[in-house]
Amino acid sequence: MSLVTTDNPPENLTPETPIHTLSVLVNNKAGVLMRICQVFARRGYNIDSLVVSEGRNKEFARMTIGISGDPAGLDQIILQVNKLVDVMHCFEHNSKESVVKELLLVKFLVDKAERTEALQIIDHYGGKTVDLTPTSMIAMINGGSSKVDAALAMFSQFKIVETVRTGKVVMARSDTPT
Repeated sequence: MSLVTTDNPPENLTPETPIHTLSVLVNNKAGVLMRICQVFARRGYNIDSLVVSEGRNKEFARMTIGISGDPAGLDQIILQVNKLVDVMHCFEHNSKESVVKELLLVKFLVDKAERTEALQIIDHYGGKTVDLTPTSMIAMINGGSSKVDAALAMFSQFKIVETVRTGKVVMARSDTPT
């Protein structure tokens, strides 16, 4: 049995696996996240990424939930989440109608001779160096999942110590509310 981490993604996830991004506006109260997670668990869905933050109005919070899997039961999950007491609304967003971004922090070992190459990779992906020591570097990259994945692949030529990804955040395009 292998340990699955952000550094070692699950093997059963293929490029053909449908990725779904849900946006959920909820009352900012204790227990709301647990009730939403129970809906996914009862249907056998695993949450791949979850970002929760307080909204402009402190009474509400926005959840962005990333899941992968068969879309057959997704409509039922959205209906069930929308029925929960503290949920204002739950929508699925696609990439044509929304902006989806995520952030990556990657810490890797780099010696003086490799530093220029590492900085070029960071610059190429529009990232920033957020920490630098004589033996290591932390880079920050943000963008779409494919950009973050590509940057991480380029950093793999160095000894990666750890990675942290925020998961997706989403906002509907135009004047459509998220």
